[in-house]
Formats: sequence, C-alpha cells, structure tokens
Amino acid sequence: MKAISIRQPWAWLIVNGYKDIENRTWKTSYRGKLLIHASGKLDFNAQDMKEYRSIMASEAGIDIPEDLPLGGIVGMVDLVDCTMEPDDPEGWHEPGCYGFVLRNPVALPFRPMPGRLNLFEVEEADQ
Repeated sequence: MKAISIRQPWAWLIVNGYKDIENRTWKTSYRGKLLIHASGKLDFNAQDMKEYRSIMASEAGIDIPEDLPLGGIVGMVDLVDCTMEPDDPEGWHEPGCYGFVLRNPVALPFRPMPGRLNLFEVEEADQ
C-alpha cells in the first residue's frame, strides 16, 4: 500500500477529518488508499505550536492534542484527485501547489515506522 509522510499537526488534522487537501510541489497520478505517516518532526517550534493550538481551538473549535505521535503511520485516506485548482471551501489549498484531494479519513492505531520522500510503499508485514 502507498503512504505519504506529513508533518504534524497536519497529519492529525487529515486523519481526523479537518484537512482534506495536502499541498505538494509535485503531482501524482496515483488514486486510491493512502496511508498517512506522521513524520518525525513537527511543522512548528514549541511556542508556535502552542499558539496554533490556541487559534484552532478558539476560531475553529478544533482541539489539537498536545502529544502528537511522530515517526509512524497514524491513519488512512482515499486520494481521489491531484489538481492545481481543487474545490476547497475550507481554504487549505496553497496557490501554486498541487492539491492532493483526500476523502474518507480514518485514524489508525499508531505504528512506528520510518518515513520517506514522495509516495512510498509500505510492505504487507509493515501494515
């Protein structure tokens, strides 16, 4: 099965159904089930992460956990499209990027595993 590494808190937001577009500088023709791997790093430093949690809680009603898992599979989605102009009423798409359109998110029990660049294969034994 294919997987993609995404930094936290974005991986958590995706598998919990809040973020349905993943931005990339490259396109893919792959469509289908996609495991979400939380990379080994946060996308923010500790102070910025605290501020982001506060903003998301007050403005969007989303309570992002403080102890986000890093370095493993956290969920699965269906990758249904890859486009420069996705239908994105929530505003997740960054102009100039390819928007990977994600549907049917499912949070899975955390499974530690190293990530890789681009889409990568997860062997049956690793799943």
